[in-house]
Amino acid sequence: MSELRGALIGCGFFARNQMHAWDDIPGVSIVAICDRDEARLAEMGEAFGIARRFTDAAAMLREVRPDFVDIATTAPSHRALVELAASMKIPVICQKPIAPTIDDARAMVDACEVAGVPLMIHENFRWQSPIQAVRRVLDTGEIGAPFFGRVSFRSAYDVYAGQPYLAEGERFIIEDLGIHALDIARFLFGDVARITARTTRVNPRIRGEDVATMLLDHEAGFPSVVDCSYATRLETERFPQTLVEIDGAAGTIRLDEGYRLTVTGPVGTRHEDVSPPLLPWASRPWHNIQESVALIQHHWVETLRAGAEPATSGPDNLKTFALVEAAYRSAASGATLDPSEV
Repeated sequence: MSELRGALIGCGFFARNQMHAWDDIPGVSIVAICDRDEARLAEMGEAFGIARRFTDAAAMLREVRPDFVDIATTAPSHRALVELAASMKIPVICQKPIAPTIDDARAMVDACEVAGVPLMIHENFRWQSPIQAVRRVLDTGEIGAPFFGRVSFRSAYDVYAGQPYLAEGERFIIEDLGIHALDIARFLFGDVARITARTTRVNPRIRGEDVATMLLDHEAGFPSVVDCSYATRLETERFPQTLVEIDGAAGTIRLDEGYRLTVTGPVGTRHEDVSPPLLPWASRPWHNIQESVALIQHHWVETLRAGAEPATSGPDNLKTFALVEAAYRSAASGATLDPSEV
């Protein structure tokens, strides 16, 4: 099995998790990194022993010709960087959200399809081991046909300290966090025919919304509620836990606080601790997110070697991003919208 040589663009707050995860995958190495901030570039290079450092992405890709590129920058730069990689026929992983607009997102997907290279969006929340555990139970059919679902993320954790730009955008919680919860809803319950959304800004020191409640009508014929908040103070801070409720014709699934999975079916109730492992480079409470980074990057390597389409491919993620766009339009207008018409 030949080694896969990767390159990273973007050495910011979250990219360190991606670098740790790449280090843990046998047969994969990051051979070059890029960032316009030379101090940040040097810090990442020293931390991970990467000698080839660039401030220009095009120069790096031309010189290094990696087997794949991991784009860990913010959304406004994604389209140009993905199209650059596609022009060189380099497979791409791109951080979420895929782009600032749905038109940019579609252009990125089209560029990679024309070039014949895979594009995976780093939509890692569905890869959290507790969420995967919920999906495994659902797939057994133990609770029968679902008729209601809920995906909930409610917290008052100070996310602005590590990522101050989150307080500056006109859009916040749906684009940054809700996109993950909406993708989990798609992963568990299938695609969405209609969406209704309501948003609120509670924190006066930010520009965007920090609370969102969304009602989804799934093509499978039942609804789910996706609710997100960074303004909810609780006795126990749950960050970064996503809670899940599923009601089925023969039972229920609950993923509760503390990663406690409860399944009630025809033969009774059972409980399981589905806590994510604490990886050697991870730290609480981020370890759930950090483990999902490792899992999605393992998935990318497996699909790249097999020539298969990743679960969160560009075309698949367009459906999640369309839900984000539809949610904002619904919140602004009060209307219920079909995301396929966005």
